[in-house]
Amino acid sequence: MILAIIETGGKQYVVRENDVVTIEKLSDVKGGKITFDKVLLLDDGKETKVGMPYISGAKVGAEFVEGGRHKKIVVIRYRQKSRYFKKRGHRQPYSKVKITKLS
Repeated sequence: MILAIIETGGKQYVVRENDVVTIEKLSDVKGGKITFDKVLLLDDGKETKVGMPYISGAKVGAEFVEGGRHKKIVVIRYRQKSRYFKKRGHRQPYSKVKITKLS
């Protein structure tokens, strides 16, 4: 089974074919097809290629499945005895992609 490590959104992900991966939000999705060219490692079971930092010519193909937002995270700032209280919420956007091709 072919395995790859890709970098997107400042994070690294271990992917295989037909995996559905939740990654940081992608802004430019055209036609649902995505190509990741920042491949750090490729392993086909017999040979392992490691990039410095990326493998030239290696690509991972994917298709866009859905986009959404994670559950709300509540951020509270509080200082005692000074009447200081701030409460904010944040929902991080994400994209789900299905890995279709490793090359």
